[in-house]
Amino acid sequence: MRKKRNDRNYILYQLTVDDQTYIGLTVAIGRAFLRSVKVRVQKHRSRALIENKDWSLCKAIQSAEFIEYSVIEVVRGRKNAYARERELIAEYQPELNTF
Repeated sequence: MRKKRNDRNYILYQLTVDDQTYIGLTVAIGRAFLRSVKVRVQKHRSRALIENKDWSLCKAIQSAEFIEYSVIEVVRGRKNAYARERELIAEYQPELNTF
């Protein structure tokens, strides 16, 4: 049995929808960090427009006039990435992150 990888790169990103923000996390596709975020944002958009989710992010995307995204940082390892995401959410308190 193959050992599970724990050394992948994860990207913490910020998504700005009109004047509200969202902080998220995605797995890096190779070294193409911004492209990885773009693919993740496309998934958010698709889900918001196709599925009927009652989430703040989905509602914001449905009525969005402006969507922008950027890489905040790249973190090695799943545990570290999820811990850092929680830190950033606590620090910046983005409006579109829901728990």
